[in-house]
Amino acid sequence: MPDAKKSDTKKTKPKAKSQMTTTPLDADLMQLAQNRIAIEGVTPLIDGGRFAIKRVENEDLTISADVFSDGHDEIDAAIVYGPAGSEDWSEERLVFVTNDRWQATIRFEKPGPYRFSIIAWRDLYATWRDEAKKKLDAGKLTDLELTEARDLVRAAQDSGRGAAKDRKALAKLHERLEKAAEKGDATAQYSLMMHEDTIALLDAAGHRTNLSRFPGDIPVWVDRRAAAFSAWYEIFPRSQSGTTDRHGTFDDVIARLPDIQEMGFDVLYFPPIHPIGKTNRKGKNNTLTPTEDDVGSPYAIGSHEGGHLAIHPELGDFDDFARLSKAAREHGLEIALDIALNASPDHPWIREHPEWFDWRPDGTIKYAENPPKRYEDIVNFHFYRDALPSIWHDMRDMFLHWLDHGVRIFRVDNPHTKPFPFWEWLIAEVHKVDPGVIFLAEAFTRPKVMKRLAKIGYNQSYSYFTWRNEKGELQAYLTELTQEECVDYMRVNFFVNTPDINPLYLQTSGRPGFRTRLALAATLAGNYGVYSGFELCEFLPIPGKEEYLNSEKFEIRAYDWHAEGNIRDDVAFFNRLRNREPALQDFRSLAFFNFWNDKILYYAKRTADRSSYLLFMVNLDPHHAQGGHFEVPLWEFGLPDDGTVNAENLASGQVVAWHGKIQHWWLDPKQCPYAVFKVTAP
Repeated sequence: MPDAKKSDTKKTKPKAKSQMTTTPLDADLMQLAQNRIAIEGVTPLIDGGRFAIKRVENEDLTISADVFSDGHDEIDAAIVYGPAGSEDWSEERLVFVTNDRWQATIRFEKPGPYRFSIIAWRDLYATWRDEAKKKLDAGKLTDLELTEARDLVRAAQDSGRGAAKDRKALAKLHERLEKAAEKGDATAQYSLMMHEDTIALLDAAGHRTNLSRFPGDIPVWVDRRAAAFSAWYEIFPRSQSGTTDRHGTFDDVIARLPDIQEMGFDVLYFPPIHPIGKTNRKGKNNTLTPTEDDVGSPYAIGSHEGGHLAIHPELGDFDDFARLSKAAREHGLEIALDIALNASPDHPWIREHPEWFDWRPDGTIKYAENPPKRYEDIVNFHFYRDALPSIWHDMRDMFLHWLDHGVRIFRVDNPHTKPFPFWEWLIAEVHKVDPGVIFLAEAFTRPKVMKRLAKIGYNQSYSYFTWRNEKGELQAYLTELTQEECVDYMRVNFFVNTPDINPLYLQTSGRPGFRTRLALAATLAGNYGVYSGFELCEFLPIPGKEEYLNSEKFEIRAYDWHAEGNIRDDVAFFNRLRNREPALQDFRSLAFFNFWNDKILYYAKRTADRSSYLLFMVNLDPHHAQGGHFEVPLWEFGLPDDGTVNAENLASGQVVAWHGKIQHWWLDPKQCPYAVFKVTAP
């Protein structure tokens, strides 16, 4: 290395002409001046940071931002993150991608509230290294550059960053640089400043010039895994006795647990289990003329036996419920309860809190209505006027009451008919007690309303899947759910049917259609649900309506759970597959590919490393065989168009080798309306 050129003049610092005076506005000026680095275009970001980004424990959160500054100095940036309300911050360096775009990935280990922000700074040491090398290569490195290097190390000692060992190392480094300078050894100084240990040391403890920060902290809510990946099975406990002559009990449900476990579900969901009122009780098929033996709708909550805090006495008591919960856990099932915030006219709260309800001018209570429908056996709560804040507190305490009894999953009936601020407050209050509680919003309503409920705290959401049957609409809807902004706050639960919804597709499709809808729900979504009877292909409707004839909502039913023609094996197959294949456990891992037939939906679920790679073909036509040419996604394995992959149809056991990108397949719904290929590259 050539000797650095020595300066012939003595260094002097310019003196200020006068002492500047300050004004109250200077504080704002200094704050503005400090944030010299531009940080913008942060993603994900929900409504400017008003609502939390959602992830589950140990799930990747990839954060991107545009980070840049004036001039040509080197800059650096990092994500700072940690638990909300804590000063315990961690840091993850952002990596430059392209065109001023930076990116990094972080994870959170436990459920609860977190936050992150982005910081950036001018890295004068990195700038010095870049410029010094260029000057050295041009033979123009001088003592001035080496003096600047020593000043950078001295500034690092005063930065307040790094551990005690770093400060000791900086002092030793500065001492070595000074000794080399006294000897005029430019080579030694340059080598020290360029050494990898020095780079690491100044990265850890160097001064961050013009340290800038994105305004505000961005909230993140972390759920337990069941919020994003679960298979629900819904039953009416009162229909589990095996006969219509006897009201089922919690013990009858316990007896069914092995049967439900055999199908592979992990959430066992009950409609309301509270006492049912008698005033205006509905009879079979929703008639207004019940008999003495009619059991009524479980959504008409409340009688002289209690309300939302009580259990219907014919089901059992809290000791029985505890025994059921324990037995369910032993069978790999977690119990979810339906919470409906409405009441029978017999509910004790009507007498205790009349201010919680709407009353007509003639002094009668107002029944629930959705014109032209009228629900004579139900009245609605009121959440404002004199009811605020008492009803908010008591409703929160009601959820906490069931949490005390071991329930950590709640399906909430019609949450879109209650105030958004109420839910935002209540869910946050419950999560303060247990951040692992899961709320599912049963809201079949307008898209923006559904998304708002997800933003304010609901961990899962009902969806329009039930009415998406054609290839184009399925692809469009799933693309929205997995690729647009809502993927960062809204987790859908694809129910194939519900006690309220007997889809037209299932009314006319026969057994193949039930298998098709099961395949779609179980593989497209992280969360999906089945209302019991679906596995028996039950479809008998009220003529002209999407409702079940002889609905369990109004009567006790009895079933042969292994009746001929059932699709229990299909259910068990997909639940095993979901638990075995990591690709099915990430809702975002979806991609649609070309199959040149509008009756066949063709898509992949895959992990980033392609170790779990599944291709699905589902025949949407339940009445006719369909086939055609399709595109094998060889490019996803880094293979050319004439490459080869191996594919095993997990539904049939057939193994094929696909040579080349264009192949052909045929699906006969009478045999099997779907194919599931496990793909591997040689």
